[in-house]
Amino acid sequence: MRNFLFTSESVTEGHPDKMCDQISDAVLDRMLQSDPMAHVACECSVTTGMVLVMGEIKADPDKSASAFADIPSVVRNTINEIGYSNKCDFNGNTCAVLTSIDPQSSCIDQGVNKEGAGDQGMMFGFACDDTPELMPAPISMAHKLVKRLTAVRRENIIPYLNPDGKSQVTFEYVDDKPVRIKKILISAHHEAGVEYDRIRNDIINNVINPVVPPELMEGMTDKNIHVNPTGSFVIGGPVADSGLTGRKIIVDTYGGFSRHGGGAFSGKDPTKVDRSAAYAARYLAKNVVAAGLARKCELQIAYAIGEAEPHSIMIDTFGTGVISEAAIEKLLLANFDPRPAEIIKRFDLRRPIYRQLASYGHMGREDLDLKDVPWEATDLADILKKC
Repeated sequence: MRNFLFTSESVTEGHPDKMCDQISDAVLDRMLQSDPMAHVACECSVTTGMVLVMGEIKADPDKSASAFADIPSVVRNTINEIGYSNKCDFNGNTCAVLTSIDPQSSCIDQGVNKEGAGDQGMMFGFACDDTPELMPAPISMAHKLVKRLTAVRRENIIPYLNPDGKSQVTFEYVDDKPVRIKKILISAHHEAGVEYDRIRNDIINNVINPVVPPELMEGMTDKNIHVNPTGSFVIGGPVADSGLTGRKIIVDTYGGFSRHGGGAFSGKDPTKVDRSAAYAARYLAKNVVAAGLARKCELQIAYAIGEAEPHSIMIDTFGTGVISEAAIEKLLLANFDPRPAEIIKRFDLRRPIYRQLASYGHMGREDLDLKDVPWEATDLADILKKC
């Protein structure tokens, strides 16, 4: 049992890297809408006045011709829905949209067509009993804060906000349990001419206080709440920083509380195990904790390109398991098939569900319908309890 501080961050949907994740997944959704068997590896980069969409896509030409033609409008619609339109320096209506899309490599395709993994790699899943959704407390709270920051902008509660923004939350753990928040940081993109004191008061009263339970802020002072630490955040979005798909993978998962295999999710169809196996690993870890077999569970699974059977599976309960890791692994494999094609089938992953996941995390998403995040189900827990 340890005492420690742990910090996680999250970003709004208007952060440049998150814009790219959403654009990549919006393109993926459009391709899957026309051809559910499409193979997609689509990445995106944004900078001042420009978007570049690049990658490899294989799809039935008879089904997907209109989807390819729609890519520029998909890009512009995504940017405008995020909030970058006429009032911002970056504008979805007027930015240049460049595309460079090639077919998927035949060397990759021959392995995927045998129902093997679409790439090599190792993926991690994690769950713990910090929160009702079985996510680490720091990333859970960081997501809630940036979702609220976006909500007060969209609902005009704080009318001078623009789409970019970040949060960072430091939790104090006592005996391995989160007991209080030590520091909160909010960076909020705003219009010019707004006084700092007004921004700080508005963020505290309309973003932090409605989200953070008072008992978690006990003992915090003003100096532990940081709002726009540089003093202003007028230049934001792609004008301030270039963005790139897959550069916020820790925000997408567990906020650094668990290990990460390194692969990004966005823009990849589910034959890419970076995505589908990460969802499967989360599902298995979450059900282990939900079944009461451990308070914490991390699961690693590794694949070789073109091969269906995993090369390795590792389970770590960090000393919290009530049975051995070997026994847990045996239970899981008796009730779950980890081959990529079976993961895709079990979670029905050939659907256009991905853009909504590209902001605020792919795991622990209780704000979404369970049918769209089936890896968050705990339907295996009762089975595990009985075994």
